[in-house]
Amino acid sequence: MSIAFTFPGQGSQAVGMGKDLADAYPQARAVFEEVDEALGQALSRIMWEGPDDELTLTANAQPALMAVSLAALRVLESRGVSLKDKVAYVAGHSLGEYSALAAAGALSVADTARLLRIRGNAMQAAVPVGEGAMAAIIGLEQADVESACAEAGTGSVCQIANDNGGGQLVISGARPAVEHAARLCTDKGAKRALMLPVSAPFHSALMQPAAEAMREALAGVQMHAPAVPLVANVLVQPITDPQEIGARLVEQVTGRVRWRETIEWFGANGVTTLYEIGSGKVLSGLARRIDRNIATANVGAAADVDAAVAALA
Repeated sequence: MSIAFTFPGQGSQAVGMGKDLADAYPQARAVFEEVDEALGQALSRIMWEGPDDELTLTANAQPALMAVSLAALRVLESRGVSLKDKVAYVAGHSLGEYSALAAAGALSVADTARLLRIRGNAMQAAVPVGEGAMAAIIGLEQADVESACAEAGTGSVCQIANDNGGGQLVISGARPAVEHAARLCTDKGAKRALMLPVSAPFHSALMQPAAEAMREALAGVQMHAPAVPLVANVLVQPITDPQEIGARLVEQVTGRVRWRETIEWFGANGVTTLYEIGSGKVLSGLARRIDRNIATANVGAAADVDAAVAALA
């Protein structure tokens, strides 16, 4: 049996996340305190009390989701679960890649929190609000979505941002081009083409200023080789070299999140169980739609800990 730990991305946040872990386990509370101190902000208060629109801000949601993931991981470690001994690979969905690297010891929690604050602010600032957009395309072949993006994006930016699997692709770019591509996808037979309530066109070429900001930010932190390989979003291959990891994190800002291929890679390389570490169950649901032969489990709340420890320790 081979196990991978996966870490969720933006959209998995919810007011109250992580509070039961902090109340039940001092190891979890220590993570939230460390993140608050690193950011000079009571982020944990926003996480546990809201309001929701403040938590959803990209600059808050990204470090907050990482904090919950690392809190859950520290609880598992305190109960005898060794990531290095039990886990073959880690992977994360977009910002979750930073959580995965912190979990595997490549980055400190404090550095990861600060990097994600920089990332969130830079992604928000890269494109004026309203000029970019994203849309979910449901039930259309990737080649047809690529074709729609190419046609709609002539002289502009429109590209596939996320390949989430289960027939779901997300496109991103300049708002007029994305709206045009969404209509074309409907014409080509998509079951749904849904404009998403996001504040910026993530994982598109329009994010290049944010990519440059992350290149500079990553150059200023110490990164170690992770205890287990990271299966990188943009590469769908396991990597451990800190220099390459940094380069892929920069590339990831404008590149495609190849999540379907990541789960398929796990299945083809002996992974039998995926644990989603952190808030929500989005990644577990996607994995079940991509490869039903891979079992899934979640550790994001105090109620999840005992079963995971029994299976992993």
